[in-house]
Amino acid sequence: MENSQAKKKKQHLIHYANGKSLEEINGTVEVPKGKGFWKTLFMYSGPGALVAVGYMDPGNWSTSITGGQNFQYLLMSVILMSSLIAMLLQYMAAKLGIVSQMDLAQAIRARTSKSLGIVLWILTELAIMATDIAEVIGAAIALYLLFNIPLVIAVFITVFDVLLLLLLTKVGFRKIEAIVVCLILVILLVFVYQVALSDPNWGAVVAGLVPTTKTFDGSHSVNGMTALQGSLGIIGATVMPHNLYLHSAISQTRKIDHDDEEDVARTVKFSAWDSNIQLTAAFFVNSLLLIMGVAVFKTGAVKDPSFFGLFQALSDTSTLSNGVLIGVAKSGILSVLFAVALLASGQNSTITGTLTGQVIMEGFVHMKMPIWLRRLITRLISVIPVLICVMMTSGKSAIDEHTALNDLMNNSQVFLAFALPFSMLPLLMMTNSKVEMGERFKNSLWVKVLGWLSVIGLTFLNMEGLPDAVAGFFGDNITAAQTNTANIIAYILIAAVMALLVWTTVELYRGNKRYEAKLEQDGTL
Repeated sequence: MENSQAKKKKQHLIHYANGKSLEEINGTVEVPKGKGFWKTLFMYSGPGALVAVGYMDPGNWSTSITGGQNFQYLLMSVILMSSLIAMLLQYMAAKLGIVSQMDLAQAIRARTSKSLGIVLWILTELAIMATDIAEVIGAAIALYLLFNIPLVIAVFITVFDVLLLLLLTKVGFRKIEAIVVCLILVILLVFVYQVALSDPNWGAVVAGLVPTTKTFDGSHSVNGMTALQGSLGIIGATVMPHNLYLHSAISQTRKIDHDDEEDVARTVKFSAWDSNIQLTAAFFVNSLLLIMGVAVFKTGAVKDPSFFGLFQALSDTSTLSNGVLIGVAKSGILSVLFAVALLASGQNSTITGTLTGQVIMEGFVHMKMPIWLRRLITRLISVIPVLICVMMTSGKSAIDEHTALNDLMNNSQVFLAFALPFSMLPLLMMTNSKVEMGERFKNSLWVKVLGWLSVIGLTFLNMEGLPDAVAGFFGDNITAAQTNTANIIAYILIAAVMALLVWTTVELYRGNKRYEAKLEQDGTL
């Protein structure tokens, strides 16, 4: 009887699922006990790398390099603050998964209604697709730059990365982690090499790590951008909602004894080490991107901030800042390495984006499909706006085509601003709760304080930047009437976000109280 039911279940591509998070890899990685610190850390290392990928995807590149070009090292402090907030949030996400044995989507759904679960699922899917658009654009441009493949064909080729995912699902999760780490090292080494050649002013770099009143100045603009817009762009591209869902799931890949509190505590500890080390690497990548904008290029020399423009600028001796760079640029190696790093970044994000999609679909709406089908659907949907953009600008000048793709990538990130509060707030509420986490693993006072400051601060900044983000959809030469329309749309969206946040908070609070009453009734609290 059970075998026939299993066969029947296998016949359906999309079926009901309400089991462990990412069941195929949950608890599959053995972690030996009684080993030294470094050997133990090595066995726990990996999930942090998959999370760190989201903090250095193609969507980060343009904001960091452009910020460096326009404001020198002023926005280094924003990259540092974003990275520290990311470390705090990812620590809480991993802890939630390890202690509760649920990922963030499952935990939210267990404490809220089906209707809210569907709304939050759709919102998070839009955020994943927005990120996927940046990956499509990055990978397609990299293929065009490296192999001269026409953009339309290159966009279609990105669909076939589903074959890469199929291959990776056969090799085991530990090997996937190793591949991701290797790609991160490729990106890091490329930028270390390029920045080292440029010989930046390291004193100014260190001074830029300290925030000043100018960091969030919204009154003075450089090349049409204020420091506030640059800061919001970096924050929006750095702290992404889907990473919190992903980390709460893949932190459960290690095999641990949940009846042994010390084993759980050890897993939380080493997962935090893994996450912080990998996010430190992401901080250096984003910092190197900003330093490239300052030290590699002459100030204001790159008129085209798109990936095309940056590639061309790295082989154009007139845009580079010193003699050593100019000599290397003549060989073409700087631009080729840039494109290789861009391709590596896009492929890394493909792996993590697909896993996250599976997590939120299973967690919020209890639906499951094969990973290849999940990837194919998401990528095909993401490809459509990119293809439309390429086709609409095919008869125009190269600079118009490049600008349109760059605008599409930047404008698509507006969905991240909507989705972020709905992952941060539930995560903080649940990890603050003794009912959900137990006395030992609930957030300490300093984590609670920093957590609330981060959630409120990021939500405020995202909402603050929403009018400019909406205005971006009207193009560069926006009229006064269009500005008013953009503001009205933004304020309606802000009101909707606030109302949905209240709905989410109330349901989570009630769900927590119901769970507390149940535990008291069972005598387990």
